[in-house]
Amino acid sequence: MMIQQINEAVQFIQQQYNKKPAAGIVLGSGLGSFTAEMTVEKEIPYSSIPHFPVSTVEGHSGKLIFGQLGGKTVVAMAGRFHYYEGYSVQEVVFPIRVMKFLGIETLLVSNAAGGTNTGFKVGDLMAIKDHISFFTPNPLVGKNEAIFGPRFPDMSEPYKKDLISKAKTIAAANAIDLKEGVYFGVTGPTFETRAEYKLIGLVGADAVGMSTVQEVIAAVHMGVPVFAMSVITDIGIREDENVITHEEVLQAAKEAEPKLTLIFKELVAQL
Repeated sequence: MMIQQINEAVQFIQQQYNKKPAAGIVLGSGLGSFTAEMTVEKEIPYSSIPHFPVSTVEGHSGKLIFGQLGGKTVVAMAGRFHYYEGYSVQEVVFPIRVMKFLGIETLLVSNAAGGTNTGFKVGDLMAIKDHISFFTPNPLVGKNEAIFGPRFPDMSEPYKKDLISKAKTIAAANAIDLKEGVYFGVTGPTFETRAEYKLIGLVGADAVGMSTVQEVIAAVHMGVPVFAMSVITDIGIREDENVITHEEVLQAAKEAEPKLTLIFKELVAQL
């Protein structure tokens, strides 16, 4: 059933746009204007693609954008799906599987995250080197489809070290301070309590967010190399009586976006 739905979505997309994308890009909250850097060749609203979920969150526009970036053909998801919106985990990762079947060979993911590392500040960029996700449902639960990958996929290197290394070189050449750290996945939609932030820091995570992990698991399962980056949009230490709002998160993401865009663009050029 799932395979059939993916095939139908892929066939529909290929009728609209027949170039094979080298890379898939997932844009997080407040990071939608990234596509201004692309030479856009085709936009397909999610609502027109068979079986595709539709985005409901402010800051996510809801379309697949095809075009050229850094001399490569890419497909960007402007707007992603989150478990907290009420989607099943299968729906959350559906677009990742579709992109794989369209031909992507690398997945680049961005997100807005809360910093739990006391050395971080709002607006920092963090290359994700690993994640912790005991608290989010795993998208591979259920019958394993061998066409996607093995029953028990290895997760020893979910974020490719060579891609992180290239990103660090690009950042250094452009005087961008690129942090590196562990991303902790939660379901949301509530921001974390003080005690939760404290726990997340204690178990070794540098940032926390409500996306990315399931998409990455699905990509790794299918053998797609991943590079992911968080924009630190708030600091969740909460020593003072700070309150976090979605508006502040979007604003911080917007300010950091040019740096993130530059790294992604240069990374795509090197694929």
